[in-house]
Amino acid sequence: MSDEFRRFDLNLLRVFNTLIEEESVLRASQKLNLTQSAVSHALARLREMLGDEIFVRIGSRMQPTERALELAPIVRNALHSLEVAIEARTFDPATAQRTFTIAANDLTTILLMPRILQTLRAEAPLIDLIIRPVTRIDLAEQIDLGKIDIAIGTFATTPSRFRSTPLFSYDDVLITGMGVRQPVNLETLQQMTLCVVSFGADEQGADGYLLERGLARRSDMYDRNALEKAYSSRGALPRVGVVLPHFLALPALLAVEGCAAVVPRQLGRALEASKQAQMQELPFPTAVLEVSSLWHVRQNRDPAHAWLRRIIVESSATLRDTGWENLATFR
Repeated sequence: MSDEFRRFDLNLLRVFNTLIEEESVLRASQKLNLTQSAVSHALARLREMLGDEIFVRIGSRMQPTERALELAPIVRNALHSLEVAIEARTFDPATAQRTFTIAANDLTTILLMPRILQTLRAEAPLIDLIIRPVTRIDLAEQIDLGKIDIAIGTFATTPSRFRSTPLFSYDDVLITGMGVRQPVNLETLQQMTLCVVSFGADEQGADGYLLERGLARRSDMYDRNALEKAYSSRGALPRVGVVLPHFLALPALLAVEGCAAVVPRQLGRALEASKQAQMQELPFPTAVLEVSSLWHVRQNRDPAHAWLRRIIVESSATLRDTGWENLATFR
């Protein structure tokens, strides 16, 4: 151990990690139960010891420097390892007080969170959840920095520093407004105005995925390639009249005559069961995709995190019976 490290105050690492999370001296002081002057003094000591500004004020935000971003995952991993080592034998969901942050779109929130919340109320009444949207954020960076505990989505590639577990699979179906009885084939679909969901239409690649720091996550929530292939010999695609960043507005849009939407099968079933829409099979096959939970490898040995991962998998059980294996004959 070097003399420089012996002189280093390890309490400064907690301040550093909290500033990375909060990007505010005020919020960091509140979270650490310290005065703002104490946090500012700790930041000054960090700057002196590390020979870097670490954080630069831009407006009301403390923006981390490149050196700080390099250190952030290392510090986070070290603090988390200490936390797991100390708490490994003491985690009891019935008495544990903890807040987990989950990144999920509104589809998985609608389908999964009611079941997860029921389990929390029964088994872990003091554990809270923060649900963050997956739109317009660098998801991989947020997981690396420890700001997100688990992400739920469809991932094409996952770097070695992440782990994942499959939750359920889905294909696409068509939903229309209540009372629409018109059978759907390639001709009738061509006359409709389609509403689709995409979480990053401006930034994604041609395959409908966003690539961030080695993590490729699906942002198009419909099989655009299958749609284009089905109409490749017909000259014109059905009109995609509305592209949304969320699913919640779809039932209201379906009230407009001639509008329909392409959605994952489980959501189509849920909207039909609640009488917000009618579900029909599309007149062409679409890809079967897998929704998974994703987390950083440093969380593997955290018993609380492992417990939450198990709860998410168990809450997905009813969604795994998709029924897409028995699709009607395509017209």
